[in-house]
Amino acid sequence: MLGNFSFGDYFKKEAIDFAWDFLTKELGINPEQLWVSVFREDDEAYALWEEIEDLPKGRIVRLGEADNFWAMGDTGPCGPCSEIHIDQGPEHGCDRPDCAVGCDCDRFLELWNLVFMQFYRESDGTMTPLPKPSIDTGMGVERVAAVLQGKYNNFDCDLFTPLIDTVVRLFGQVYNDNAADDAAMRVIADHARATAFLVADGVLPSNEGRGYVLRRVMRRAIRYGRTLGLTEVFFGGICRQVIDLMKDAYPHLADSRELLDKVTDHEETRFGETLDHGLAMLDEEIARLLGEKLDKPIINGEFIFKLYDTYGFPKDIVRDVALEKGISLDDAGFEAAMQRQREQSRRSWKGKDVDHFAAGLIALLEQGKTTEFLGYTTTFAESVVDGIIDGQGELVQEAYAGAEVQIYCPQTPFYAESGGQTGDCGVISWEGGEFTVQETKAAAEGFVLHSGTVSQGTVTTGQQVSLQVDEQRTATALNHTATHLVQAAMQEILGDHVKQAGSLVRADRLRFDFTHFSPVSPEEIRAIEQLVNREIRRNTPVETAVLSKEAAIADGATALFGEKYGDEVRVVSIPDFSKELCGGTHTGATGDIGLFKIISESGIAAGVRRIEAVTGQAAVDWLQRLAEQADGLGQLLSGSFDDAQAKVKALLQRQKELEKEIAALNASKALGSLDALLAGAVEINGVQLICGQLPLDSPKTLRDIGDKVRDKMTSGVTVLGGEFGGKAALLALVSKDLTGRIKAGQLVKEVAALVGGKGGGRPDMAQAGGPMADKLPEAIKAVPGIVRSLIGE
Repeated sequence: MLGNFSFGDYFKKEAIDFAWDFLTKELGINPEQLWVSVFREDDEAYALWEEIEDLPKGRIVRLGEADNFWAMGDTGPCGPCSEIHIDQGPEHGCDRPDCAVGCDCDRFLELWNLVFMQFYRESDGTMTPLPKPSIDTGMGVERVAAVLQGKYNNFDCDLFTPLIDTVVRLFGQVYNDNAADDAAMRVIADHARATAFLVADGVLPSNEGRGYVLRRVMRRAIRYGRTLGLTEVFFGGICRQVIDLMKDAYPHLADSRELLDKVTDHEETRFGETLDHGLAMLDEEIARLLGEKLDKPIINGEFIFKLYDTYGFPKDIVRDVALEKGISLDDAGFEAAMQRQREQSRRSWKGKDVDHFAAGLIALLEQGKTTEFLGYTTTFAESVVDGIIDGQGELVQEAYAGAEVQIYCPQTPFYAESGGQTGDCGVISWEGGEFTVQETKAAAEGFVLHSGTVSQGTVTTGQQVSLQVDEQRTATALNHTATHLVQAAMQEILGDHVKQAGSLVRADRLRFDFTHFSPVSPEEIRAIEQLVNREIRRNTPVETAVLSKEAAIADGATALFGEKYGDEVRVVSIPDFSKELCGGTHTGATGDIGLFKIISESGIAAGVRRIEAVTGQAAVDWLQRLAEQADGLGQLLSGSFDDAQAKVKALLQRQKELEKEIAALNASKALGSLDALLAGAVEINGVQLICGQLPLDSPKTLRDIGDKVRDKMTSGVTVLGGEFGGKAALLALVSKDLTGRIKAGQLVKEVAALVGGKGGGRPDMAQAGGPMADKLPEAIKAVPGIVRSLIGE
């Protein structure tokens, strides 16, 4: 988006002159092609445009608020605007006699919008002049490029044609031959460009925030690829073309090429299965609706929610597909289903009732109470009890032994849970009494409460107390510093795309969630461990400083996206290795950590991985247990641990061989039933039916037998069932000549209901399953009756 701005400096006259000169002199656009619109009440702008000598007479049009008035919302800065349009010729118009500037057709194309920000709108609609009126203009670069290149569509300018050419080559389609295909190609080109820039700017696919916007953009493009007939991974190739096209103007795009490949391939591969399954269900539902020949078919909101909630199928894509078929969506029904799920989630949440302590907490906050945190330099402090909240959430003056309460002190060395670090535990003591602190939390910003139990004596408001954090703080601080080390190490080993997506820092271990698109390999884990342990051996002092947020970011400190920071921030630095904004507690030097060991790595969401690790003595203990288990394994295998791996591999290989032999025997046994099945065929209303139960070693055996039955019986209906893994498996086959009379999907659905399951599929082949394997004989016995009812007498 091109534009120019003025904040309290030049205003309407200069903005109009600048815009006109740029279009007609710098860009060389013929004034005879240009028209201007102004807000109907903006006489000043109208008069200024009349002063433009080479603007042909009669080319200024007054339009209403919908077209020529800009506002940020119901309240706030606002003002009239003036738009410059180019007449693309009557051949691009609607042929209506009243066609003019403001018409919805393509003849009069808006080039530039000049917003004159001169009023402030109050909630009652009153508008008062701003003390310093401003200018805000906007002109789309693609639109200008298209006009200058003699094109009548943004997608025909040279910013898009190379991308569309790539799409054409990939799909083997012809551009400008089919409107639907053209639209699909344009969507893919546009969304590939958006994807390339978003990833280069550090945005990664996720289920929330800007990451979710990226995911929706990518998935919409992938779905349009399916409409063009491509089922293989393709989107990354289009995105790479964006880099080649734009890297000279935007060099940072080239730096993200490898990351972009990983992101696009991972997202497309992962989404492909969801897309294919969801589209099959959606196509079936659309076919049903169209078959009912309704005046205004609507896809039910519960069905849309099921696709979204159960299969991860985006509502945006449901809308695209439905609109192509002239079908509307039940948006209200979908939102109702979403709201129902939210309510269920809230009801099932087992956390503390925040409102439980509302009365006492609000009373303390209304008194202006705050907490001074002393824990960066000490784990012991003296203070006074200045508030006690009992189990009913009320302020009380005292609490006796055994009471569970929350204590407020104006000063505390106890760290309140924040930033992934758990809150401190310890003891608050006084002469003749003690309070065990089991949890420390910030009940409000800058206000800390210590939760726990009065273990002896009586605690009273106004009482002088000593606050002592227990030894777990030291272990927690070690793990927190290790978390900073591991993030920096991951960025060096895995790439700069690694960003923190969550963390948990406890005394016994640390957990770190991070953005990455494939499992971290054993070699990568080893490299990360080695790098972290190298920094530990360096024994680098850990430095902290309080800076302005702007200065800290400018100095290279890493900030957690989505985290709220004040004007001043605390920066924790490990020189030459890590620098982060962090309010947590840390060790004095990296050497205090002693040892770092990753004990697990897993995926927790699309594009988000998790490691768990231990440090210090916990890491030593873990490695000792591992060594003991290794020695024990070696003894079980009647040899040393060095030989254990080879012996285990041999045992696993032998197990696979035996499993294959068993599978072959089961398959042979099942195939032996084939002749009996064919001999037991019955005729129902002129249709041959085969049904029976088979021994299974896998669901694949069921399909194999079905294929052989279909080969031997060219016309008929087959229903086969078997038990595998304690569940019932079902297969229904209908020869092509009979799908007009009976559908395999409907047949298997009714049979599956008898074993407590569901299923569906194509008219000629469908599969299902159910948890009630003991009901399978009854279900197979019921097949003839179900077939008879579906075919009709």
